[in-house]
Amino acid sequence: MGFLDAIKRWRLARQGLSSGKKRRIHSENPVVQALEESLWVKLALYATFAVGSAVLIFNNYGETALADAPFKGALYGLIISVTAIVLFQVSFQSSCRRNSRVILVFGGLLGHLLMICTATSLVRSGAIPEEFRLFVIPFALAPMLHGVLLGRGIASFSAIYVTLVGCLFVPQGEAIPYLILSLVSGMTSVLLAYQVRKRIQLLQVGISVGAVTLVVGMMLGRLDLAAIFGSDSVTHLQNLGIGSVAAFGTAIVSALVISGLLPLFEGTFQLTTDISWLELGDLNHKLLRRMQLEAPGTFHHSLVVAALAEAAAEKIGANAPMCRVCSYFHDVGKLKKPSYFIENQHEGAENPHDSLTPTMSSLVITAHVKDGVDLAVKNKLNPRIIDVIQEHHGDSLVYFFYRRAQEQKKAEMEKVDRRLENPEDLPSVDEKNFRYPGPRPSSRESGIIALADTVESASRSLRKPTPAKIRALVEDLVRAKINDGQLDACPLTLRELAIVKESFSTTLRSMLHSRIDYPKEDDRSTAAKRTAADAIQGGRVIPMPKRA
Repeated sequence: MGFLDAIKRWRLARQGLSSGKKRRIHSENPVVQALEESLWVKLALYATFAVGSAVLIFNNYGETALADAPFKGALYGLIISVTAIVLFQVSFQSSCRRNSRVILVFGGLLGHLLMICTATSLVRSGAIPEEFRLFVIPFALAPMLHGVLLGRGIASFSAIYVTLVGCLFVPQGEAIPYLILSLVSGMTSVLLAYQVRKRIQLLQVGISVGAVTLVVGMMLGRLDLAAIFGSDSVTHLQNLGIGSVAAFGTAIVSALVISGLLPLFEGTFQLTTDISWLELGDLNHKLLRRMQLEAPGTFHHSLVVAALAEAAAEKIGANAPMCRVCSYFHDVGKLKKPSYFIENQHEGAENPHDSLTPTMSSLVITAHVKDGVDLAVKNKLNPRIIDVIQEHHGDSLVYFFYRRAQEQKKAEMEKVDRRLENPEDLPSVDEKNFRYPGPRPSSRESGIIALADTVESASRSLRKPTPAKIRALVEDLVRAKINDGQLDACPLTLRELAIVKESFSTTLRSMLHSRIDYPKEDDRSTAAKRTAADAIQGGRVIPMPKRA
């Protein structure tokens, strides 16, 4: 197919109908896509995880409650693992569709269990004193990693599972304290690591988890505070210091490891955290700098769309940093022909569309989507940004030029009625030729940006905007999008749409507010003179300002 396409492009180039160059498109490798969706690969991953958990328990039974029955411990671990697999498959269907997510989740759990084995082995070998056994276990490792990359739901799942299986690695007397410490510390990291937007916040999460681990450990009697004031206070004070260092050090090292490996995880599993979205939002990106210089109207439009989309996303719990960054780049395709878009046309300058037919104008306008994808792929932008560029217009109608084409055809039909034109020479006006290529928005963030783009463009036409006018405009535009089916593939609910509309109205009111008319300099001088004259006539004395 690629060879035939090349021949077709060559023939069109010979006829002057093509540049001969292939437009860049965003598509995943078919082999990778097949592996991502393969049921057999998923079953193999599940089997590896279940067997791996059982083998770890069997090889590290040591001094546990099941030390005399390692096979029984392995069986218990296998049962818990199968339960975890079923729960994951039922409760997290969106994540389990992609095998890379399965690898990330269950690979992270196995890594966490391996770290527990390492810590217990060090204690068993005498490298770490028995009383500090629970303080050197990285309770927050997998929950924190999954919380940053995949959200609270999967992070909570991780915290519960590593707690249940971890109980099989510790001695019988330590099972209940481990259960409490692991659950409390793990859930603390889940709550605090949600929507981390700066790398320093991961360090803060580690410090908080260390503090919680130390306090709960003291409550469970792992460190005796009362003994500090006894006869052997120096020894107990030393133990308190070592325990504190162990608890804080383990949690902080876990946070630092996750922070350092985060770019690797994001690149490998095609994920983007809030930290990366904020880094991608740098307005000094070369495409955005080009937009500032070559298409300033489009750049300003993108900034306003970003403000609208980010505020609305925060209200409904969508990814606000992603909405902001994707809004910056959603119209980047207009850099190919900036003067053909009204926001970049100077007042009094000639409109290029005046010399084009409506069909050709529509082609130029709709091409900015494909041009945007081409530029985004060339500059290696995030795949989520490319998806928004493709989807922000869906397959909606370029109504202005479609209406102009209908009016022109109507005028030509009048000539046909007067027998001044041949009806066979009239071009057909097909609505399909005036629609964007699509696809329609498929995510909440993409749908919000599509609506914000439409609302911002239409709000420029408002004269003397009032809250009622703004609210009516937003309501009409969103209803039109729904009626046209542009949000059919978008998971936004009606309740969320109502919140989005309210957010748009509020943001637009603050942007389109009116200002008072300040008097000119001459007017102020005249007013001051009149005030002074009135004061003199009224018998009042106005003190003159002293000269410096």
